[in-house]
Amino acid sequence: MRRLSLIVLAVLVGVGGAMTTTDAVAKTKKYELTRNNVQKPDEVDSTTVSLYGVRLGDPEIDAVEMLVNEKISGVRAEQEGVFVLLWDQSNPTGAMAGVQILDGRVALIFINNRFVHKTRGIFRRVLTAQSAKEIRELLGPEDFGDENVMGAMLNYQNQGFLVNFLGRDINVEFTLP
Repeated sequence: MRRLSLIVLAVLVGVGGAMTTTDAVAKTKKYELTRNNVQKPDEVDSTTVSLYGVRLGDPEIDAVEMLVNEKISGVRAEQEGVFVLLWDQSNPTGAMAGVQILDGRVALIFINNRFVHKTRGIFRRVLTAQSAKEIRELLGPEDFGDENVMGAMLNYQNQGFLVNFLGRDINVEFTLP
């Protein structure tokens, strides 16, 4: 009887430990740039960001399969060297988003203001900001940055992303922190 009690106790402790791990994973919200409406800047972490299902660290073959081989409505995808670029089919003036592949893995995800109609959440507002000050109001103060007459580079290194504000052009780059 005592041995059975110890076994039951060990199982319950193990289940409780598993629940704690599961709870920690559940608190980290996934942010699919085209679907999820994440509005709080502290909920954005580059390790949970994805672009049409592609995340940082994914193998090249998976990224090419998801972005190039799968047909994405309204998007033309091309692989050019180490980049997979996504173009808006209705206004193909330049790539609106994409990924960079280094050493066989996705090392960078980028979006710019041409992607504003596809994105959801806080980055929709970032991509339409009129000033670096407005971006800071949305995201909070950056970890470090540089501002000059040409624009501003706002680096949120702890969360794994960088915002380049160049007047009407705004680029956001996600990397592993």
